[in-house]
Amino acid sequence: MLRLVYLAARSLWPRLKALPREAALALGGAVGEQPANPRRLALGIAIIVPIACLTWAAIPAVTIVMSPSINAWAVRKAPGPIHKGDLVMFNLSHPIAGPRPVSVTKRTLCMPGERLHEVERRSVHDGTVTGSLYYCGAHYLGASRPFGRNGQRLDHLRWGDHPLPPGFIYLGSDHPDGFDSRYFGPVQVSRLTRMERVL
Repeated sequence: MLRLVYLAARSLWPRLKALPREAALALGGAVGEQPANPRRLALGIAIIVPIACLTWAAIPAVTIVMSPSINAWAVRKAPGPIHKGDLVMFNLSHPIAGPRPVSVTKRTLCMPGERLHEVERRSVHDGTVTGSLYYCGAHYLGASRPFGRNGQRLDHLRWGDHPLPPGFIYLGSDHPDGFDSRYFGPVQVSRLTRMERVL
């Protein structure tokens, strides 16, 4: 193994040693007997500077999604009204999320006025409610779990069977273990920012 590392380093060293010289040549610098070529430097700057500026402008507009519960690695703001199935971002304040609000990305699964239906799951041993199944109309949204991945107790949404009030949306995720409206309830539309997938 050490021999392989040594051989790789030995073969790479001449290339790394020559890299500054090759970079200087590529940018039109004077190297050895070759005179400087200001035209090549100007061409390099004309290519590199716009690319760097575009990258600098684009990076703040893209948000990296750290949660595996959404089928996206990066999202950006997408102006326009929020529709069913859209990705949205909002600040979540919840004991499970930690002491400070965190920015989360979820998907809109049930819209204002649609009927949200909760079916309680009860223990076969003592009849206590251990979780619930959630439906938007006849469409299955997901099931709550009594405990999180780290063993923490999860209190689920108690809803019954009635429509979502105006201005509230039920949010979900693509993952059965996602932390979403099954636990923190419907969220006001005014708190949501419509997003679109970049990656």
